[in-house]
Amino acid sequence: MSTYQFSVSVIPLYLPEQSDLEQGVYAYSYTVTVINTGRIAAQLISRHWIITDATGKVEEVRGLGVVGQQPFLKPGEAFEYTSWSHLGTPTGSMRGSYFCVAEDGERFEANIPEFALVQPRSLH
Repeated sequence: MSTYQFSVSVIPLYLPEQSDLEQGVYAYSYTVTVINTGRIAAQLISRHWIITDATGKVEEVRGLGVVGQQPFLKPGEAFEYTSWSHLGTPTGSMRGSYFCVAEDGERFEANIPEFALVQPRSLH
């Protein structure tokens, strides 16, 4: 077990009611679970998202905290939140990282693994 480590998992969901296919807007929510799998308490300070659509267009988003919070997690504690994004294409992906600071002042990054943004397939 690493001293400084957050594990991140993401569950994306297509939002048809928030999408406007005629305007080329495809909306997705994603629920993120962050778990302190390290040996020391740490705080999530900021986020960096890399959003890629089906044409390869990349948008980067940086900001403080997540959903207006900067959670402080003791070893074994988890924080879950839901946010959303939109694409100009029906499919794409997201990945990124969180910048964190441990209780002892050590700084580290937590990787957000890449996940796909796709509409559920309809049967014909």
